Amino acid sequence: MSDSNVTSPTTQIPAQSAARGRLAFIDVARGVALLAMATYHFVWDLEFFGYVAAGTAGTGGWKIFARLIASSFLFLAGYSLVLGQWPKLRLDAFMRRFAKIAGAAALITIATYFAFPDTFIFFGILHAIAAASVIGLVFLRLPAVVSLVAAAAAIAAPFYLRSPAFDAPWLWWVGLSESFPRSNDYVPLLPWLGPFLFGLAAAKLFHARLVAVLANRPSTGGKGKLWMSPLVFGGRHSLAIYLIHQPVLIGLVYLFSLISPPTLPDPKQAYRSNCVAACNQGNPAVPCEAFCGCTLDLLVQQNLFDSLNRGEINVSTDERIARIARQCTMDVQSGD
Repeated sequence: MSDSNVTSPTTQIPAQSAARGRLAFIDVARGVALLAMATYHFVWDLEFFGYVAAGTAGTGGWKIFARLIASSFLFLAGYSLVLGQWPKLRLDAFMRRFAKIAGAAALITIATYFAFPDTFIFFGILHAIAAASVIGLVFLRLPAVVSLVAAAAAIAAPFYLRSPAFDAPWLWWVGLSESFPRSNDYVPLLPWLGPFLFGLAAAKLFHARLVAVLANRPSTGGKGKLWMSPLVFGGRHSLAIYLIHQPVLIGLVYLFSLISPPTLPDPKQAYRSNCVAACNQGNPAVPCEAFCGCTLDLLVQQNLFDSLNRGEINVSTDERIARIARQCTMDVQSGD
């Protein structure tokens, strides 16, 4: 993406900086984000095949790590929108980029629907970037402070505006539903429009000064190129790497599992771990440990646990499971 003719609200980027085309520090930042994402997905793959405890990738520090990665991608997407479309909107270039991202998002939806039908990706990070890019066009002509205020509002919205009116599946992409859909990568517009708009505002406010500072740094004589080159390469081919890295990683873990299968955990302990992880992701109204312990006890008492563990029971539609969940919710809330 060319950086020519990019300005901040008050400062023109020096011509010599604009003439360089792509800026290495943007590609390096993307490369670092890709490396972090691949690390997280590798942990997810290890969990999927049973090499690490169930719920590892979706709880604790790994959950925070995942959110930081998503935020960095969206921030860089907002930043890059300014580099490519300000001060003059290049609609052809925008539409080409949008078509690539939206097409890749559709491809991921289709692929994950067949691979993981119960948790397929219907609105993940690429879907969010595509939607935010369209919205970002509105903010290109507005002062940066407007983008900052809108970003803060987007992040705050899920804390104050959740409503059952958004529980319909066709509205899950908004991010204001009271129920949390199951998906392997759920990045709804709210609050995730926030990091995108923060990136857009940051580019308008600071990009010209940052380029000037980097241009005036003393030369390192090429010493930094060795470690930077792989990151720059990754940043310049970020979409392609995003699409292929997970199939490669999951394929490698699968091949390793054929050579050295994971030790299967105790099914009851695995149930508790999975239940607690899913419960915590759903913003529960009851303590997850107590709730999951209660449901496990009732499943065993009613001779349902083995059938559930073999996948013979559909937890979404089986009334027996719904009845156990309701009973445990009431018992835990009453302190029994």
